Amino acid sequence: MPRPVLLSIAALATTVLAGCDAGGPSTSAQVNFSVATQPAGAAGAGSAESFTDGSSNTLVINRVQLVLREIDLKRVEATTSCADSSHDACERLELGPILLDLPLGAGGAAHSFSVPITAGSYGAVEFEIHPASHDDTPDAAFVQAHPDFAGVSVQVDGTFNGVGFTYTSDLSAEEEIELNPPLTVAESATADLTLMVDLDRWFRDGAGLLVDPATANAGLANASLVESNIRATLHAFEDENHDGMDDHGGADDPQPHA
Repeated sequence: MPRPVLLSIAALATTVLAGCDAGGPSTSAQVNFSVATQPAGAAGAGSAESFTDGSSNTLVINRVQLVLREIDLKRVEATTSCADSSHDACERLELGPILLDLPLGAGGAAHSFSVPITAGSYGAVEFEIHPASHDDTPDAAFVQAHPDFAGVSVQVDGTFNGVGFTYTSDLSAEEEIELNPPLTVAESATADLTLMVDLDRWFRDGAGLLVDPATANAGLANASLVESNIRATLHAFEDENHDGMDDHGGADDPQPHA
């Protein structure tokens, strides 16, 4: 079974168990939020993931951590983003910041958190990838618990052709991922939403060749390439059986890595 996604103590303290409406949801409907990096049954190496290319390069990823905040579900009828819309247009799942320690190697989705929401149909999930700051009062507890993540939103540890690396980024991006078909949550029912992070494409160039993550740190040659890849390789879908695959067989379903 995939190991649980780790959330910081500071994140749990700031989980918002109500929707965007301060009065809270009026039903017992619930959403389970999970994270995956590979579908169930994908090849893994213990708690790591390994990738190769046509030039005999080998990338081994041992750990991936992301800082997310303001995770919202957007109603089907909403016409603007949750950041700009009224309380009736979205449901808040998590205020954050939260530190997600992604599940590697085993495949399938690992449960992150569960929240009650108002029953309805939701056409998108929105969130921010954003570094915490010493100067931001709401972030203070998070930074105290995770001092290495002050000013950092993404960290990856591993080896490239046998040489160890640590990749860090201060990427700040607002993400809106369409849910097709929409996630429908019925009265007194539970829905399961999985965020898929396709690590296989993070450190590749346009030709599909692996790039050394050490060359993608801030100010270096591949920094913009990798940050763009990160933003382009996030998917979200209904995943009731937690296998890391879209229950409705979406075209963007990730495939098991060879």
